[in-house]
Amino acid sequence: MADRVVKVGILGCGIVGGGLHELLTRNAEAIERRTGAPVVVVAISDVDWERERDFDVPTELRTTDSFAVCADPEIDIIVETIGGIGVARDLVMAAIENGKPVCTSNKELMAKFGGEILDAARDKGVDVQFEGAVGGVIPIIRSLHESLEANEIRRIIGIVNGTTNYILTKMSQEGSEFADVLAEAQRLGYAEQDPTADVEGIDAQNKIAILAAIAFGRRINVDEVYREGISATSPIDIEYARRMGYVIKLLAIATQDKGQIEARVHPALLPMGHPLASVDGVFNAVFVQGDACDDVMLYGRGAGALPTGSAVAGDVIDCARNILKGAQARVPCTCVGQANIRPMDEVVSKNYVRMRVRDKPGVLGSIATILGQEGVSIESVIQEANVGDDLAEIVWVMHPGPQKHLRTALEAIQHLGIVDSIPNVIRVVE
Repeated sequence: MADRVVKVGILGCGIVGGGLHELLTRNAEAIERRTGAPVVVVAISDVDWERERDFDVPTELRTTDSFAVCADPEIDIIVETIGGIGVARDLVMAAIENGKPVCTSNKELMAKFGGEILDAARDKGVDVQFEGAVGGVIPIIRSLHESLEANEIRRIIGIVNGTTNYILTKMSQEGSEFADVLAEAQRLGYAEQDPTADVEGIDAQNKIAILAAIAFGRRINVDEVYREGISATSPIDIEYARRMGYVIKLLAIATQDKGQIEARVHPALLPMGHPLASVDGVFNAVFVQGDACDDVMLYGRGAGALPTGSAVAGDVIDCARNILKGAQARVPCTCVGQANIRPMDEVVSKNYVRMRVRDKPGVLGSIATILGQEGVSIESVIQEANVGDDLAEIVWVMHPGPQKHLRTALEAIQHLGIVDSIPNVIRVVE
C-alpha cells in the first residue's frame, strides 16, 4: 500500500475547487495517515486561467481539457465543481463511463439528474459522492446514508441557503428593507450579482429534493417541490412575527405521511424556541425527526471555499479508501420508485396573513364571514388602524387547514371591494 498514490483530477477551479485543492495540499500528511496512501491532485481543469483568484494553482496542474482529465487512465478520482447541468452532466457521465468514482458539490445536477447518474454508477461499480451539494460543511447526507439509515425518517426541516438566512437575519436585527440588505450581501460576496437562485428559493429547492430522496427512498421530481422566495418579506412582517413570538426563516421542509411526501421551500414563521430559530447569518442547519433518533440537528457553515471544500475532501477520502480496498462505498441509490408528491393545495398548515383594508365599520366581520364560509378557522387577529390613506392593517393567524381553503377564501375576499392589498401570506411551522 505504501507505494500506491491515489490521483485526483478536479474539474473547475472556482471557490470550491480551489478550497478542495488547498485542503488536500495543506493537510496532505494527515490525509495520507487516515487514508493509507497519499491523495494527490494531479490535474485541475478550467476554461479560464486568466481570471483573478484568491489562490494559486501550480502551472503543471493546469489544463483546459476537462474531458481529457476524465479519460486519463492515471487519474483515479474525478471531482466536479463546475456547477450547472450542461457540461457538468456530460463530464460526470464520461468519468463514470471510464470507471472512475466521482465526487461532486453540484446540487442542481444531483437534484435533476441524480437518478440517472447513480444508475450509471451502479452499472459501472463506481462511487458517486455528493456531500458538498447540501449544507456546506454539514455532514447531513452522510448522516442520512449511515448514522440514521435504520430510522424511519418522518420529517426534515432545514435552513439550507446562507444568503437568504443572512438577509433575513440582518432585516430582523436592523429593521432594514430586503433590497438594501441584498445589495449589502452582494457587496460582501454573500450573494451573487444575479441572486435569483438564492432569494427565490431555487437553491434550497434543489437541496431539499436531494435530502427527501435519500431520507424517504423515493426519487423526487424537483419541479414538483413547491417553492417561494423571500423577496416579499418585509420588516413589517418580521416585527409582527416577533410580537407573536416567532422569527421568519426560509425553510426547506420534507415530510412523509400516508404514502405521500411533502416537499416545499418557503418563508415561515418559526417559534423562537425552535432550535432552528437561533441559526443566524450565513450558517445552515438541518433538523431531522426519526422514529428512533427522535430529534437531531446538524449546524455549520453552509458555503465558502473551505467549508464546502471540507465536505468534498471527505468524499474524496472515502473514495480513496475504497480504491485501496478494491471496494465500493455503498449501494449508489436505494430509491424504490418515484415519489408521490402532495400538491401544495392539500398541505395542511397554519398561516399568517397581512392585509390592508378600508378603515371603516364592518370590514373585520365581512372578512371573517368569508373565512368561515371557506372552512378557514381564525386563531388570532391583530388590527392596526390609520396606517395611511384611510387604511387599517389586519394580521390574521389561521388554525391549521388545507392551503386550498385559504387560497379560495383570499380570492373571494379580494373581490369584496374593501381590501386594498394582501401584502403577504406566510406559513407557520410549529
